[in-house]
Amino acid sequence: MSNTIHVPTMASLFAEGKQPEVLFWVGCAGSFDDRAKKITKAFVKILNKANVSFAVLGTEESCTGDPAKRSGNEFLFQMQAVTNIEVLNAYDVKKIVTTCPHCFNTLKNEYPGLGGTYEVVHHTQFLKDLLDTGKITIEGGKFTGKRITFHDPCYLGRANNVYEAPRDLIRKLDAELVEMKSCKSRGLCCGAGGAQMFKEAEKGDKEVNIERTEQAIEVQPDIIAAGCPFCNTMMTDGVKGKEKENTIAVMDIAELIANADDL
Repeated sequence: MSNTIHVPTMASLFAEGKQPEVLFWVGCAGSFDDRAKKITKAFVKILNKANVSFAVLGTEESCTGDPAKRSGNEFLFQMQAVTNIEVLNAYDVKKIVTTCPHCFNTLKNEYPGLGGTYEVVHHTQFLKDLLDTGKITIEGGKFTGKRITFHDPCYLGRANNVYEAPRDLIRKLDAELVEMKSCKSRGLCCGAGGAQMFKEAEKGDKEVNIERTEQAIEVQPDIIAAGCPFCNTMMTDGVKGKEKENTIAVMDIAELIANADDL
């Protein structure tokens, strides 16, 4: 892939009288976290390659309010949500894609009650559609034969029953999909959900992300695939804690697709 990426904003397109097909909701992690920015760039490169008509809100995007709601501050959540809904509705947004399951779940399931109803898809669903419709193709590539296990994000899997899209994408890489003992509807949280990402852990015998990383290491993967920036952080920390960072990579599905054969 070339290093040049094109990311139009809704404001710039609106000024030209244009309406993109889809709004890419970047999210706080994808905007500010250095590791998650790489996921954002990988996804944008795929969008560019597939000639998808998209835009971002840029500085007009604010936190969806997921951490506030999960930590019990419903008042703050509604303030954040209503602000975003006003912006989205002003641009007449119809379809939203996001690389964060927390944003995905909140926009899809909690914004309609506050006046914001949109078609919301997770990036793994969107990428699968691009492949199914022939807008992007993957022929083998550098991940052929690699052992890849997929960690189900809570808000993608159990909360929204999206299990197969990310797995279909891994299979398209000609990789060997290996499942952890706790997967799909029996998946185990990475330890960051419910706003736990932003607070110190409570007392216990073991960190949740270490437990989950141990389950992943059991199946001897070359790569732990994730579909959430927070899961990515927790699993990366877990792999480092187990001193396996030189043998096991943690990558988002978008990074796998973008890097498969340098689209």
